[in-house]
Amino acid sequence: MSFSKAQDLLRLALMASARHGGVSLEEISNEFNISHRTAQRMTDAIETLFQTDTQDGPDRKRRWRLQDQRPARLPTRAEPTIEALDLAIRAARSEGRIPHADTLSMLRDELVGRMRPSDARRAEADAEALLQSMGHVARPGPRAVIPPDVLAPITDALRGPFQLLVRYHKDTAPRVLEPHGLLLGHRAYLVARQPSRSDQLINFRLDRIHEAQCLTTSFAIGEGFTIEAHAAQAFGVWQNPEQLGEVVWRFAPDAAEHAQGFRFHPSQKLEPQPDGSLIVRFEASGWLEMAWFLYQWGNKVEVLAPEGLRTLVENHRRDDFDGLP
Repeated sequence: MSFSKAQDLLRLALMASARHGGVSLEEISNEFNISHRTAQRMTDAIETLFQTDTQDGPDRKRRWRLQDQRPARLPTRAEPTIEALDLAIRAARSEGRIPHADTLSMLRDELVGRMRPSDARRAEADAEALLQSMGHVARPGPRAVIPPDVLAPITDALRGPFQLLVRYHKDTAPRVLEPHGLLLGHRAYLVARQPSRSDQLINFRLDRIHEAQCLTTSFAIGEGFTIEAHAAQAFGVWQNPEQLGEVVWRFAPDAAEHAQGFRFHPSQKLEPQPDGSLIVRFEASGWLEMAWFLYQWGNKVEVLAPEGLRTLVENHRRDDFDGLP
């Protein structure tokens, strides 16, 4: 057996011991980017090497799980884990998610505490070197600051889910909200219903929530709601239902290759043109955030639709920019 295959088997054994429901052939194929037949051979191997249980779930998929909870004989390299945790901690602190950062720090300390001192020093030195080389985790640029005493009760309410009592913007009376999720970008929004008004989901700016209190009253999340689908209705983080529709941009031939490296929207379709230009289509709202983004491209992009966005940017396409985003 090759060294890489042995590593994959150890990794699969860890997955099978850590996941309460076990792992299926489909999950193994996706995790290791292998065929269904190769995934079957891997399950045969862990059945030979370890004590495993198999169970067929309600979805008719068979799952494998190690009988023992994560045995000590299955070590993992700590360096990548510490690096990943350090990156997550720094990102959480930069976004004002202090409770998440504190929890991740406790997990990191527990991991380091289990290591030999020499291994811990080496792993921490490697992680620090990586952090110093990845300046983007500092998220440069202006952003709204979210007070921890506001974010913490929102997080508690989302876990419930429980209703949330907030004072918003210049309101004198508090509002009762039913939080569904958070949108984190250059501005952060709480996605919530205000049941006293309607069942419609509204995006509330976190930097305008002055006080927040998690209540003990639970509620039902809207049927079929996912934060991913909700977020996809916008280009950035702001949504305007009246602007939701098809967006079509054409990038000039000398910018087309560069534009192909962007993921403008989850629903985007890229259409290379015979003249070398590139047409991008997707469905979203938020023309103002689109205009902010398009300005960076100068005259290298043209808005074909919608007409409202085309009018918004038409007189601001410059030809004297030295580079592209």
